[in-house]
Amino acid sequence: MISPSALSLMYPANELPGYPREQFIEDLLREHVSEVRTCLAMGAHCVQVDFTEARLAVHIDPTCELLKSFIELNNLALARFTPAERARIGVHTCPGGDRDSTHSADVQYAEFLPSLLQLHATHFYIALAGERDPVTALKILRDHVRPGQRIFIGVTAPIDPWVETAEEVRDRVIEAAEYLPIEQLGTTDDCGFAPFCDDESTSRAVAFAKIRARVTGTALAARAIFGG
Repeated sequence: MISPSALSLMYPANELPGYPREQFIEDLLREHVSEVRTCLAMGAHCVQVDFTEARLAVHIDPTCELLKSFIELNNLALARFTPAERARIGVHTCPGGDRDSTHSADVQYAEFLPSLLQLHATHFYIALAGERDPVTALKILRDHVRPGQRIFIGVTAPIDPWVETAEEVRDRVIEAAEYLPIEQLGTTDDCGFAPFCDDESTSRAVAFAKIRARVTGTALAARAIFGG
């Protein structure tokens, strides 16, 4: 689900007559909460909020003031949910993946991951498979993750045509377990499966092969970590 911070950018720089920005934000938050609750009521295990603009915000504004405003707005939305509802809400971050390209891969995770974890969500889906330095990101996550938060690390890179093996995924999970408490660790895909702009470079067969590798590799890692 698109984040309130991304949708807030739809309001123009000049105030609309009869519809101030404050009213727009109130309407936006109300509708966002309604959509999330509808998904939960329909049986969604977890609703994932797409916060890809977090990293882009630092690319645009290195002072991080834009990122700070985005996090404050998204926390206003999260504050409207009950603790039980927030336990089923997650946030996704990545450097972008439309048309197999990124918009903010130059921004280092150290510049915004600590701020990202200030969001009042429970689950965090972190693109990691496509990162040049995943260990540094894992160290940052280790140092800033809070009790009750769960980190899902990206173990496959959808915009990379290479289909990861289950063993590669296993090794990435085992590496992550060296830095994060196992009870707070999960796996996910980076980003790029959604066919934005009619991007068909990643076939359905490749997408499902990557997903199989993630599922199988995660199971291999679990056996390696827990035995059996």
